[in-house]
Amino acid sequence: MEKIEIRKSFSNSRTRQEIRMRVVNELALEIPGKGKGLLASRYIYYVEQLKDGNEIYLRRPARFYNGFDFLVCISNYNFAPRGSRKRNFPKHEDIIRDLKQKKRSDPQAYKRLYSLIQKTYNCQEIPDECEKINFSVGFSAEMLLKTLKWLFIEQDIRYWNYSGRDMLFSSLPKP
Repeated sequence: MEKIEIRKSFSNSRTRQEIRMRVVNELALEIPGKGKGLLASRYIYYVEQLKDGNEIYLRRPARFYNGFDFLVCISNYNFAPRGSRKRNFPKHEDIIRDLKQKKRSDPQAYKRLYSLIQKTYNCQEIPDECEKINFSVGFSAEMLLKTLKWLFIEQDIRYWNYSGRDMLFSSLPKP
C-alpha cells in the first residue's frame, strides 16, 4: 500500500483525556493494511509547522507496531550522534540533554522556557512568546515545545492506564 499523508492540527487545550481521544479518534479512521511489509498501511500526519519552515509529523505505524503508537518526527533534523545512521525523531534523552545544555548556558532563559514546558504539560496552547526565548546552544524553544506537546500526547496514548506524560515530564531538568 502507498503511504497516506494527512495535514491535521490538534489543539493542546482541554483535558489530557480529551486531547488523547481527539488523536485516537483520528487514528481510528485509518484504512487497515492487508499484511506486513508493503501490504501494511502507512500514514504520515503533518501536525505542526515551525517558523523555520520545518514540520513536525507523526509516522505510523511506529517501529514496535503497538496499537495507536506513532513516532514524532521533525523534517530536516538529525538527532543521531555524529557518525551514526540519520534519525529524524528525537528520543527522550535527546530532549533532556538539550534542556540540560540550555539550563547550564542561560539559567534565566531556561526558567522562562521551563514555565512554557509546564503550560504545554498542563494542556495549554503553546504561546507565541516561545519565539522570544533564544539560546546559544541546541534546538529552538519553539521546536522543543511543539515536539514535547506530541511526545506528551504519545505517552498519554501509549501508557493510557498509567502515568502517561508524567514519565517524560518528571525526567526534565527543573530550573
